Amino acid sequence: MMWSIVLILLIAAYLGFLVMLFATQRRIVFRPDASAADRAAAGLAEQMTDVEIRTTDGLTLNSWWAPPVRPDRRTIVYLHGNAGHRGGRADRIRDYLSAGYGVLLVGYRGYGGNPGRPTEAGLYDDARAHLAFLAQQNVRPEQTVLLGESLGTAVAIQMATETPILALILEAPLASVLHSARARYPLFAFDFLVRDKFASIQKIGKVKVPLLLIHGEKDKTTAVRFGRMLYDRANEPKRAHFIAAAGHTDLMNFGFAKSVTDFLDELPPPAESGDQPALRAFVASPARLDIT
Repeated sequence: MMWSIVLILLIAAYLGFLVMLFATQRRIVFRPDASAADRAAAGLAEQMTDVEIRTTDGLTLNSWWAPPVRPDRRTIVYLHGNAGHRGGRADRIRDYLSAGYGVLLVGYRGYGGNPGRPTEAGLYDDARAHLAFLAQQNVRPEQTVLLGESLGTAVAIQMATETPILALILEAPLASVLHSARARYPLFAFDFLVRDKFASIQKIGKVKVPLLLIHGEKDKTTAVRFGRMLYDRANEPKRAHFIAAAGHTDLMNFGFAKSVTDFLDELPPPAESGDQPALRAFVASPARLDIT
């Protein structure tokens, strides 16, 4: 009888924890800073302007925009991770602005003073709206680079399966929310319970553009094995840097921005970004895997 009671209590506790995880999962996945993001406080008052982006479900999002200063410079769409807001990414984009690249620093719903609540579908809708904004600015697909950070890599990968772009850059990517949940809660992670799947591992094989993936070997937030899984499934041409001393948030200290600009410099100029010899030569170059 005693063992039966213990078993019932254990089952009840297990089911209770499952219910708790299901109910709170969006607070685990999305950790927005809802306070208003301020360009001046971020040190970007002179370099970027506020733009309003209208989504298909009726939200008006504030994002920050700087057009490229030269016609041969690409435009980087920066899709940040699950925590904070765009104001905390100022140092991550300064090198690109200084080098003359266009930058669209995406403001998600529910982040940085924007209306709405984040969901997987919502973030995809936000990204689509930002790409539509670029089209209105006459930024062509062959000039557009998607750069995803952490959870933002899943948004970038989804967009790369839907719309033409020049290249895809992934910083500390996850394979899926389910993979991350199983790493953290191995006895409680079930696919049918995951509301926002961000299943990049199922999508990366559909991406047909040049890829740069950078991940820290000491990443304790998104294990480096997930980055390796994505890289293994990705199509060529692809480049990867797995940095031995880096973690999840400190890749900028290990030359991340330079790796990005070097990668972009390898790509053919916009005038040759169609089916031209320069692009074919880049595509034909072998994949490179660097461990530093």
